[in-house]
Order: sequence, then structure tokens, then C-alpha cells
Amino acid sequence: MLKGVYLTLMIGPAVPVNAPKVVMDALTGIQVTNSKERSGFQISFSVGKDSALLNNMLPAGYFDPITTRVIIIATVQGSPTVLMDGFVTNHQLSPSSEPGKSTLTITGEDISVAMDLFELIIPLPAMPDIAKVYTVLAPFSFLGVVPVVIPSPISPILSPTDKWNSINKQTPLAYLKSLAQNCGNVFYIIPGPSVGQSIAYFGPEINLPIPQAALSVNMDAHTNVDALSFTMDGLAKKIRVYTIFDPITKKITIPIPVPNVNVLKPPMGLRSTQPIWKAGFAGEFSKEKPDAALQKIMGDIMSSSKNPLAVKGNGSLDVLRYKGILRAGMRVGVRGGGIAYDGMYYVDSVTHNIKPGEYKQSFTLSRDGIVSDTSFVRI
Repeated sequence: MLKGVYLTLMIGPAVPVNAPKVVMDALTGIQVTNSKERSGFQISFSVGKDSALLNNMLPAGYFDPITTRVIIIATVQGSPTVLMDGFVTNHQLSPSSEPGKSTLTITGEDISVAMDLFELIIPLPAMPDIAKVYTVLAPFSFLGVVPVVIPSPISPILSPTDKWNSINKQTPLAYLKSLAQNCGNVFYIIPGPSVGQSIAYFGPEINLPIPQAALSVNMDAHTNVDALSFTMDGLAKKIRVYTIFDPITKKITIPIPVPNVNVLKPPMGLRSTQPIWKAGFAGEFSKEKPDAALQKIMGDIMSSSKNPLAVKGNGSLDVLRYKGILRAGMRVGVRGGGIAYDGMYYVDSVTHNIKPGEYKQSFTLSRDGIVSDTSFVRI
């Protein structure tokens, strides 16, 4: 592709292999999106009337949905990074009367799509949350899925003689996401780090405290991003009030106000955004037992959807100019944005846009508060 940048595309049923030359020659673009939700990819090929992709490989099932697995690897400065490991979900052919304008586009999602194909009914008696996760993920080990599970601080266990927990007509993916949401965790797939391997992460939404090379803007020769902008939402945060019954009489309502603060994501700004005094009441907690109610309240405190960060950043960069690949789920420094917006940020999502001779990324950042709480960033 470029000097110091190499692309590896692997395609095949179940066990993908390196794509043949005829496929790589027809490749016109790849887009990969990595985020805390389900990640996906889209690959475009240029096809003509005599194209082997159109006349031989497509009819033979080379790009069949669900059965075709795709692995995309980018190597920058000799360091390989698995951008995507997933399955094709659909393909689209767009014929054109103009020579060289006909395109074949395949679209897919990460390995988690295989967990969303069938519904199950499975009893899970007297199991803590961590055991439930390992039980549900066990059948997917043949796809190279490696579970990484962080236990919840509070995990109520029901007695089998009282009530059974179970997966009731849900897909494994839907159950894992609902279980994660219930205790303030997240569940998503991280491709790699080895080829053919993916990490199934179940735990609190945390960003690895490993700083990446700083994003520099408005710094003349040191600028390494194409664009970068910031916004601050003053309405993002609000006070929530939970109501539960007292454990003795179960008649007296006890209000529990909880500030909008994510305990797992420090603000990284000296001037934190103040929550608006608009209370949101969560009355459904009053029906729960104290331990179950506490688990849900703790889950809300650790949930980013319930505790949005007010400062957002959006931008794009050229990988060759940045001298590396910006990774989602980690931290990155910003410089050149002024006193208010310089400093460290969380990288929420990254989209890779790869074409012959070009590799660019668009990204979203977030943090709470302005004016950095650190005096330096990694260059």
C-alpha cells in the first residue's frame, strides 16, 4: 500500500487463508469500525464482465454470508494489528454501464454475529454472573474466542429452591448484553491480538491506561491530524434519585440521590462539568431486594450510557503522518487545542478507511471537564 504500511486480507469458510492475487488486485477500499458496540467492516472490489470474482468466485460461494470468515490485518512500521475478525453478513453487486465502475461490496460484522444467530433456553441455577458468562461463551471457543471476565463487585445468587435464572428464548449475544447492562458492565469483542483469535470482554467499561502518541493540531510541522474539533454539552449530566423500600417493613420508601459521576472514568479535567439539577427518578428499584437493587445502582454508577462525558472530540488523521494506528479503548493525548481542551482523552471509537495508497482514520474522543489535569502528554 504505502512505504512502511502493509495490508493482509484473509478470507475463507471457518478457517480463512490469504486472499488470492485476483482478489487483492480487484480491491478498491476497506472500511473497518471498532467501538465498544459491535464492530463491522465493508470491503469494495472493482469487477468487470470478465472478472473472476463475478464469474467464478461469487457463484462458487467464495463470499457467501455467515459461512465466510474475514480477517483484516494492518502492519505499520513492522507492527501487525488485527483490525477485524468477523463474518460476511451480506454482499451487494452494483453493475454499471461505464467501464471499470461495476462494484462488488461485502459487508460483515465481528465474531459476535455468530452469537446472535439462534435463540436458546438454558437453565443457570445458583450461578454467579461470572459463571454464567463462561457457560454461555464456552461453545464459541472453536472460533478462537477467549473470554476475559471481570467479576461484578455485587453478584446476587438465587437459591435453586427459590428461583432459577435461565436464558429464556434469547440469543447468547442478547443475553450477555442484558446481563452486562444489569450490573453496569459491557460486553464486546476485541479482535486479536493473534490472528484467528478474539477477546470476548465482559466487565466494567474501562480504557486501558496506556497513552498513545499525542494528536497534534495547529502546530505547523508537528501537526499529525487532518482535522480535530471539540464540543462541550452542558446538558449531558443530571442527578438521579433511586427509591427502595426499607428491608424491614418494606413499606417506607428510601430515596438515594446519586450524582452523575462515572467512578471508572476519571474526568481528566480540572474543571468538571456540573450536573444540571433535573432529577431523574428510578422507581423500579423499589421492587428489588436490597442486594439486587444495590447491584443495579452500582451498575448505573459504572455505566457510561447513564454517565455520559460532556466533552467530545471528533477528527481524522493519516496513519503515515501519525506514524501508527490509533486504537479504540485506550487513551490518547491532545496538544494544540488550547488550554481548555489540551490533555488526555478516552478513545471511544475508530473507523479505518483503507484504499490503495491511502490509510486514514476517523475517531471520536471523550472526557469530562476542561483544562487538563496533567502537564504533559506522550509525543
